Amino acid sequence: MKKRKPEKPPIEEMLSEYDFSGKKGVRGRYYRAYRRGHTVRIHKTNGSISVKYFTLEEGAVMLEPDVKKHFPTSRSVNKALRALMPSQPSRQKTNHRTR
Repeated sequence: MKKRKPEKPPIEEMLSEYDFSGKKGVRGRYYRAYRRGHTVRIHKTNGSISVKYFTLEEGAVMLEPDVKKHFPTSRSVNKALRALMPSQPSRQKTNHRTR
């Protein structure tokens, strides 16, 4: 028989240390920097700092918000782009008959 873990009391709200009243965020403040790549520094309990650098994966594309409204999935983006691609000349087989 499994032992039942004691239930933790639910967290009601943010702690008072995290009071953001009177502060206003700026939309898109780090947008350009994020597109170029960003660094995350993780401060560990032993005093060391782990640094990780993130960039977009090879071949990844970031859509502008107004474009994303019209093309929400990779499939829709690819379909639209394929429609814009110049058509490939089709190879027609030529039958050379000798008489």
